[in-house]
Amino acid sequence: MSSISELPCYTLINHPSESESSSENQLKADLENGDVKVRTVALKKVMYQILNGEKMPSLLMTIIRFILPMQDHQIKKLLLIFWEIVPKTGADGKLLHEMILVCDAYRRDLEHPNEFIRGSTLRFLCKLKEPELLEPLMPTIRSCLEHRHSYVRRNAVMAIFTIFRNFDFLIPDAPELVYDFLEKEQDASCKRNAFMMLIHVDQERALDYLSTCIDQVHSFNEILQLVIVELIYKVCIANPSERARFIKCIYNLLNSSSNAVRYEAAGTLVTLSSAPTAVKAAATNYIELILKESDNNVKLIVLDKLIKLKANPAHEKVLQDLVMDIVRVLSSTDLEVRKKTLDLVMELVTLRNIEEVVMVLKKEVTKTHTEGDQDDSGNYRQLLVRTLHSCCVKYPDVAPTVVPMLTEFLGDSNEQAALDVLLFVREAVLKFTSLKSVILEKLLENFHTIRNVKIHRHTLWILGEHCTTASDIVSVIKEIKTGLGELPMVEDELKRMAGKEEEAGDEEKNKTSSGSSQRMVVTADGTYATQSALVSKTTAGEEDQRPPLRSYLMKGDFFIGSAIASTLTKLALRFYEVDSNTNHQNKFTAEAMLIMASIIHLGKSGIPEKAITDDDLDRIAVCTKVLAEKNEFVRVIFNVECRKAVANMLEESKLMVEYGGGDSKKEVIKSQADDPISFLQLFTKSDQSVAENQFEVSLLQAIGSVGTKKDESSAISTKLNKVSQLTGFSDPIYAEAYVNVNQYDIVLDVLIVNQTADTLQNVTLELATLGDLKLVEKPSPVTLAAHDFSNIKASVKVSSTENGIIFGNIVYDVSGGSGDRNCVVLNDIHIDIMDYIVPAHCTDNEFRSMWAEFEWENKVSVNTNITETREYLDHIINCTNMKCLTPEKAISGECGFLAANLYAKSIFGEDALANLSIEKPIEGGPDAVVIGHIRIRAKSQGMALSLGDKINLSQKKQVKNEA
Repeated sequence: MSSISELPCYTLINHPSESESSSENQLKADLENGDVKVRTVALKKVMYQILNGEKMPSLLMTIIRFILPMQDHQIKKLLLIFWEIVPKTGADGKLLHEMILVCDAYRRDLEHPNEFIRGSTLRFLCKLKEPELLEPLMPTIRSCLEHRHSYVRRNAVMAIFTIFRNFDFLIPDAPELVYDFLEKEQDASCKRNAFMMLIHVDQERALDYLSTCIDQVHSFNEILQLVIVELIYKVCIANPSERARFIKCIYNLLNSSSNAVRYEAAGTLVTLSSAPTAVKAAATNYIELILKESDNNVKLIVLDKLIKLKANPAHEKVLQDLVMDIVRVLSSTDLEVRKKTLDLVMELVTLRNIEEVVMVLKKEVTKTHTEGDQDDSGNYRQLLVRTLHSCCVKYPDVAPTVVPMLTEFLGDSNEQAALDVLLFVREAVLKFTSLKSVILEKLLENFHTIRNVKIHRHTLWILGEHCTTASDIVSVIKEIKTGLGELPMVEDELKRMAGKEEEAGDEEKNKTSSGSSQRMVVTADGTYATQSALVSKTTAGEEDQRPPLRSYLMKGDFFIGSAIASTLTKLALRFYEVDSNTNHQNKFTAEAMLIMASIIHLGKSGIPEKAITDDDLDRIAVCTKVLAEKNEFVRVIFNVECRKAVANMLEESKLMVEYGGGDSKKEVIKSQADDPISFLQLFTKSDQSVAENQFEVSLLQAIGSVGTKKDESSAISTKLNKVSQLTGFSDPIYAEAYVNVNQYDIVLDVLIVNQTADTLQNVTLELATLGDLKLVEKPSPVTLAAHDFSNIKASVKVSSTENGIIFGNIVYDVSGGSGDRNCVVLNDIHIDIMDYIVPAHCTDNEFRSMWAEFEWENKVSVNTNITETREYLDHIINCTNMKCLTPEKAISGECGFLAANLYAKSIFGEDALANLSIEKPIEGGPDAVVIGHIRIRAKSQGMALSLGDKINLSQKKQVKNEA
């Protein structure tokens, strides 16, 4: 009787229970059952058990006897998976004796008359890692190269390729064999597999074959052309002298019928040659692909290729000649494609083609206006307005043709597009003085078409600031009076209400009076009903009957009233200078004061939906007082200082350069012509430390960043911070992981060290995740010798910006041990949200729009040891990777209060907004800490919560202990 320690899989502690034994017996009985369905289900259960760690050696012979001889196709498929996952070696590492029978079954399947069974078996052999199993099958595998069916032949080539790459001694003449096969083969898929094998194992033979058919490459199948492009790319990169030999072939492939081949050929052509003709051919090819492809993702990918081409200064001039072709991409309906195209066009536009580009953009703007609000036409029109804005800033000569056309869109239904037009006009009237009269004329012409209160406010400000002639000033006050309706407004509204009551009374009398206006009718269900000829008047259109400015006031928006008062005050003060007639001055002032008094009276009358606010009331009252006193100091404030403030704001924010985009400043590495060049070979031994430092600086220059020793040490420190210790130093297995975040993927490079004197088998890293993380594939088990180490890589997919946790354990078997499974639990790996957040820029209007739209808010109270408001703001910006949108002048200076807006985006396109409102208490003295709160808003709950947690954890500044 054998001892317990001699059992193959279990120790005394882990001995199978009676239920487990009965389950194994039941599986054995099902496998021996004559019913195919029962056997199929039993085989699946066995596979599940093996995948979960159960070895089940007692069932192996049963499967060989009863399942392996079956000819059912589903059973055949399951067996291929089963033989792939089942342990094929014993505890001593040698091949099991039962595998000889399995090997014979493989040989019979390779000779099977059914081509599917042959081909699937050949595909299975590519996954075998035991040369003892493959060696008897080699003659049969070689014979499959001559099979009549292409499915068998192409899988035979892949089997030979895999076997030669893993165990070249089994088939040493594989390259020659496949080359002969390639010359005789006619099927495209078989030729592709054979050619791909030669590329990886014998490039010389692949080139020999390509040289024999290089003139017929354009007539080959798509899959073979792709492999040929790959070969040419590899050969020319390794040996640049071969470029001239294959450049003609690449040019021919640009005309391929396959878009995939044309895309790869264009990329290879740019890599092989930087000649203007090659760059132009590749760029033209990219543009045609964008126009022909219907998939928006493909369009974006190819556009990125064009942007990458433009990044090379040598290629930029070539692309500038193709700007008009690139503009054709705007025919796409996807907004993201259009946005990226407009950005690229703006970077490539020159003085030679600016007029043509502007003409196309104007046509696009007109086209969106005729389309209405379909297919994001409003957002597209907004992008076009911004692009035309940038064109006028870069090339002021085109402004006379652009500005008058854009002012016609002030009545646009898309508020943001109309607002962009006004922002453009506001800057244009400041920068282009020659267009001032034209702009003001167009604004006055289109004033009555505006139907948005915000657009009306901006328009009134522009007219009040820049109308300087008497005729313009009089025209503005006429437009305002037309927009407000009959004055005084309270009396007019009372008359309107009295007229409604009379109409309602007459209607009631008509309803009660008898006559031909009413008659009885019979409905469809046989009942009686009264039909009246009278149509009751609804009040739904009452708001449309009022003038636009009056309708805003009736809704309770008296902010427009304060804007009207400011505009009238500026115009009245300026009217005194342009018209010396006292009667005209007094008449204008009286009209202005009547309008202001009428607005105040209406606001206090209780007729509008909301009463006038105290702020608006004070503003209008101040304007009335200014007109009454005519103070010179106040005149300077209204007519001079206000315009200076706006000019300074535009200069500070640089909206003309950064309009709706990110930072315009790009870090450029420059070297002067007289800078000394250091040669490492010329350093003496005494200067060895200097040489090492010079070598490190040259490495930093190679990667595009020149830094000091301190910068480098901080970079190394940053990398070390990403290393997580997973186990203790006294554990049998020591493990640590380097966490590398690459956009949507997290790659864990886990170092595993065997700290014991035993050989550890089946060392498996088992991982699990929490949050929006997903393990891509299960890491393969490894074998570690005594005190050996190994690196295991694991990939994790990230789907959203959220804090995540990766946890798990390491399981292993000890060679020569009792056979039980050992386990080491790993420490958790916390994924930082900051790896996915990058600073971003947006305009104030976009910030407000997103702030109102986003529904998830997280309010974080300030709890810090920092005593200065500006220092706390900088600390939060550094900790959260957010960008401060508030101008520097607004947050600089000595003040106990600070408010700032922060913005960032994740790599998944998620927006994160933050508003910081803090103060330093006066009663606490100079050592008082900052107090206040931070409000975070995001579209998703996870983003808002995770960012709030990050701020909570990093609010306090670490104080270094100085010895």
